[in-house]
Amino acid sequence: MSAEITSSDLDQFKQDLQATPGAAALQKAVMNNGINATAENTDSKVSMTPTFSIELETGAVANQKQSGRCWMFAALNTMRHGIQAQFKIKDFELSQNYTNFWDKFEKSNYFYENVLKTADQPLDSRKVAFLLATPQQDGGQWDMLSALIEKYGIVPKSVMPETYNSSKSNELNGLLNLKLRKDAVKLRKLVADKASDADIEAAKQKMLAEDYRILAYALGNPPTKFDFEYRDDDKNYHIDRELTPQTFFKKYVGWNLDDYQSIINAPTADKPYNHLYTVEMLGNVVGGREVRHLNLDIDTFKALAIKQLKAGESVWFGSDVGQSSDRQLGILDTNIYKKDDLFNTDFTMTKAERLDYGESLMTHAMVLTGVDIVDGKPTKWKVENSWGDKVGEKGYFVASDDWFDQFVYQVVISKKYLPTELQDVIKNEYGKPTVLAPWDPMGALASR
Repeated sequence: MSAEITSSDLDQFKQDLQATPGAAALQKAVMNNGINATAENTDSKVSMTPTFSIELETGAVANQKQSGRCWMFAALNTMRHGIQAQFKIKDFELSQNYTNFWDKFEKSNYFYENVLKTADQPLDSRKVAFLLATPQQDGGQWDMLSALIEKYGIVPKSVMPETYNSSKSNELNGLLNLKLRKDAVKLRKLVADKASDADIEAAKQKMLAEDYRILAYALGNPPTKFDFEYRDDDKNYHIDRELTPQTFFKKYVGWNLDDYQSIINAPTADKPYNHLYTVEMLGNVVGGREVRHLNLDIDTFKALAIKQLKAGESVWFGSDVGQSSDRQLGILDTNIYKKDDLFNTDFTMTKAERLDYGESLMTHAMVLTGVDIVDGKPTKWKVENSWGDKVGEKGYFVASDDWFDQFVYQVVISKKYLPTELQDVIKNEYGKPTVLAPWDPMGALASR
């Protein structure tokens, strides 16, 4: 049964509005200043001071500019922190353009393979529609960058610097997605016409050659060998010759990426805690590392992040950055806006409800570089963003602990900080994780 809005309903709504105390003044304020500015809470600004009991020393923030590579910047930031400290290069950066090149190239192949896998399904099937909606994009997740590094290594930013298209990615993304959709038409037709595997592979190889050319024109040629030349903070000159991207990673970062685990906090009924999950059609490198998420309760989730910070290691994390945030001030706080009070309306939803009903998901990745612990409990967190130094405190943000509870969905933790029982879950379930649908919110790509 459906019920229309009647004229008597409208009369009652108008009467209710007129009877609301201060309605005229509030209406004028909201109309002239906007919702956020009118609802902004001064108390939040006072409480979110950038002072922390545990704080790592890190250099100047990076700037992803007009691109959605936050996940890449955040991951490379966690890796450069060690280089900055060990080799005394305070503001050193790794090349985000290098990993961007290979990410887009591998995503093209990943798309082709998924097109072929779903070629027997109609265009209006949910999976095919999902696949064609965004053939590739700037966004990603931790395991996807790990897959790239394991295959291609990394290089200093000086060796493959930013280009117009890496920093302002809209034109390249539009062109590449046009190309991939056009290729999808041909691949599906080849399958429908019962072409041989050899003919399909030959067509795909031609497509990939074209993709490589597009990326090389837009982003430059990825280096295969280079010299690493720099001056340290003491003004001493250094040069390391004849490095490859793989040897550079081994020598200057030296991580075993298998030692790091994506941990999520997804308190929905379909994802019991203490189990491993993956997401169908989520990835970039065919034949490379696959996404694996260990779902934990929020208390354990936070305790692991604190443990890693106490050990002097920064923490990659994924969040819904647009929720309860002031970009210019660099404040992430559930109390930054008093919208419930302003509109006399309860906007409260649980974290699980927001995930289930499409109100929230991971949109942005950043790095935890500090935490303020008072009486044994975290009160606020220091966040290294990648939006340049004109926002926040020279690019660093402050997140309240409640905001962390509500809007942080993923952290990456070294397995050595996990208790034995959780390490056993990873070992036992890695080859048989629960597979989530492609559109599950835990498959969202950080792209802000």
